[in-house]
Amino acid sequence: MALLGQRPRGVSPAAGRPLPGLALAALGVAAAGAVHALLPAVPMLTAAVVLGLAAAHVPGVRAVVRGRGKAGLSLAGKRLMRLGVVLLGLKLSLDDVLGLGWATVVMVLGVVAATFFGTWWLGRRMGLPGDQPLLIATGYSICGASAIGAVSEVTESEERDAAVSVALVTLCGTLAIAVLPLLQGPLGLSDAEFGRWAGASVHDVGQVVATAQTAGAGALGDAVLVKLMRVAVLAPLVAAVGLALRARAAARGAGAGVGKRPPVVPLFVAGFIGMVAVRSTGWVPGSVLDLAGHAQELLLAAALFGLGAAVDLPSLTRTGGRVAALGLCAWVVVAGASYAGVRWVG
Repeated sequence: MALLGQRPRGVSPAAGRPLPGLALAALGVAAAGAVHALLPAVPMLTAAVVLGLAAAHVPGVRAVVRGRGKAGLSLAGKRLMRLGVVLLGLKLSLDDVLGLGWATVVMVLGVVAATFFGTWWLGRRMGLPGDQPLLIATGYSICGASAIGAVSEVTESEERDAAVSVALVTLCGTLAIAVLPLLQGPLGLSDAEFGRWAGASVHDVGQVVATAQTAGAGALGDAVLVKLMRVAVLAPLVAAVGLALRARAAARGAGAGVGKRPPVVPLFVAGFIGMVAVRSTGWVPGSVLDLAGHAQELLLAAALFGLGAAVDLPSLTRTGGRVAALGLCAWVVVAGASYAGVRWVG
């Protein structure tokens, strides 16, 4: 038995220090930026996840990721994700949402609801472990990895569940960049309709931009507005999850006087709402919004590198087929519901 204050045998003194992992995340962000600069069609956040995944499995680097870098990478995947979600609120204003028109707002809410509940139900029926059904449903229905990070903080999900969900959503969102533009003609969508379809069905903001820009500036503008409307649903969804957890904790603690009560709205989600309110005033200079946008992308890139580095591919062999099947089904659900909604709005 180790003496009080004595470090357990075999544990490195640097194992709990965040600096090595944060430095590795910074290198990952720089590398992701370089990939995006060389291949503009690849969003920086997508590159960050892929590079994190690669770092966790490349001999030599893997030892650092699993050892000295683990604490800092875990910190990046959680704390920096929260800061990125807060700054994400500055991309959205109430005027933008109202400018979409009520028909489009109803369409977006319908797509989010159909995708979320449909994916969650399918994931549970397929027997996926832990919080994976909930996190995958959140990522597909709202805003990809950012939404997964927000909900996983409230549910206190295992890092592995969050990492697997992020990897799946990122993969499908990346495939959408190549697949959706090929379907515009066969589906008979105008440029504006294609933009709204991309905004309602593709997961990450960067992936939406990469997909919609193939149909021109007008399509890109509609896509971003519809996408940001989906982002606006993040706060009420997190609040709903928080309420459900509080009710469950109260039920389990009934008669015992115990039970943890998760917050209805976590502090970082309240910060997201606050940033939306600030942006809606119109008082924030464009230069500040640009700076915040760059900071938000860097923070999320570091967080996604950390989450990608937490994925252990060999351990996914038991559920890999089911996860892939759920991802494909969820992709069909969100694309189909979005197409029907776009056609309905006209």
